[in-house]
Amino acid sequence: MRKQSTLCPACTIFFLFLFFLAEPFPVFGEDTITKQEASLEECLEKALQNNRRRPASRYAVEMAEARHRQALAAYWPQISLKVGYQRLDEAPNYIFPALNFDLPVIDIPGVGILPVDKITVPEQNIKLMDKESYRASLEGSWLIYDGGMRKGYREQSAGALEMMKQEARRTDLEIIDSVHRLYFGAVMAIQLHQLGRDTLARMEVTLDFTETMYKEGSGKVKKTDWLDNMVIVESMRSMVAQLEKNELMAQAALANTMGLSWNTSVQPTDSAIPFTPFSGKLDALVDTAYRFNPDWGKIEAGLRAAEGSLLTAKSASSPKVAITGELYKWWNDYEAGLATDPNKDGWSIGIGVEIPIFDGSMTRNKVAEARAQVAKIKEEQFLLKDGLGLQLRDLLLSLNAVAKTHQATLEAMNAAKENRILKTRAYQYELIEVDKVIQAQLMEALMAAQHYRARYENVALQSRISLLVGAEVRERLGE
Repeated sequence: MRKQSTLCPACTIFFLFLFFLAEPFPVFGEDTITKQEASLEECLEKALQNNRRRPASRYAVEMAEARHRQALAAYWPQISLKVGYQRLDEAPNYIFPALNFDLPVIDIPGVGILPVDKITVPEQNIKLMDKESYRASLEGSWLIYDGGMRKGYREQSAGALEMMKQEARRTDLEIIDSVHRLYFGAVMAIQLHQLGRDTLARMEVTLDFTETMYKEGSGKVKKTDWLDNMVIVESMRSMVAQLEKNELMAQAALANTMGLSWNTSVQPTDSAIPFTPFSGKLDALVDTAYRFNPDWGKIEAGLRAAEGSLLTAKSASSPKVAITGELYKWWNDYEAGLATDPNKDGWSIGIGVEIPIFDGSMTRNKVAEARAQVAKIKEEQFLLKDGLGLQLRDLLLSLNAVAKTHQATLEAMNAAKENRILKTRAYQYELIEVDKVIQAQLMEALMAAQHYRARYENVALQSRISLLVGAEVRERLGE
């Protein structure tokens, strides 16, 4: 009885692994595509120049800076110039009522007593000013005591500004992380495509040799062996087409992250993914993350803003003291009534005090809300602190596992290559069956693909650490 073939399980494992590496993407015509080559540094530079996420984050910072300057403006006197024209339907007047005066008794020596009489003053219509008038005034006010209201607004706006700066830093770090992963993802796609072509070429040679052996050989190789070999070759040809499409889309995704147009592809200049062992320590990484992680800086800025909101809420129960002043000029053609020279220009200065007495417990509840917000952010800070440490620990454990996987797959790839060469020679002398050769070829490709993936995961995990820590890890640890 013929020994059962192990070809099908090997084929299944290989094809599933390649499908796992190459997720389907929509494709477009390549005839109008602009192609260019770029190194990793060039990709990073162009991405930081052209990626549309950066201008959006910078405008958010500018908005926060403007709000902060608005809060600082409250410390300065507020001065305004007012100019106005007024026309009344009638000139304003004042009715002076009629009056009666009793004359006193007058005794004149030698004349005698004059008779007592009354004097009546009739009602008078007095015009106050002309119907048309112009007025210009320069008014100013300066808040000299507010119970901490302006300081609260200042802290809120400063915290919001720092949050936007941290968000902009996170955007830059995410762009750098995306470029790193997509660049070496494109390198891996090129390697996988080349691996598929090489495997297909070897399998085609084996297919031709199998056909010759079953037609002209000793009869050990059957037509069924040739047909099984053909099925695998054509399946591999379909897989190579999928790998070619994934290579093109990986280059398009890299170009998109760099801020280039949709019809541009960027091919990496690197032909292989470098493998650099990671030697960072967990404690050093966690300490660095507390200083440079954007999320950590953002939550500290949020705590500052919340404390400013609490200070503003408390100030609502404090008195407000302000100095006011005015310099004015009035133009009216009338020269009597109110439109006299002393009334047409002048100045005034005063001081005002506002003391809140009762607001239905609104201030007390606002203070309670602000305190709860501060407490909430502090608790979230503790959660983030533990979360950063846990995420970094997971990444370091993953890097340790990837380093072992890299070494194991390297040895397995070399062994699979040697095994494929030996079995190919043995098959040429009809010492083994064809399925052993096909299995060896597929296993070599599988081990090579796993090795490429291990190298890519090492680069991707280190990029993820840089994103999480918020700094270039090697530079920070070197310092």
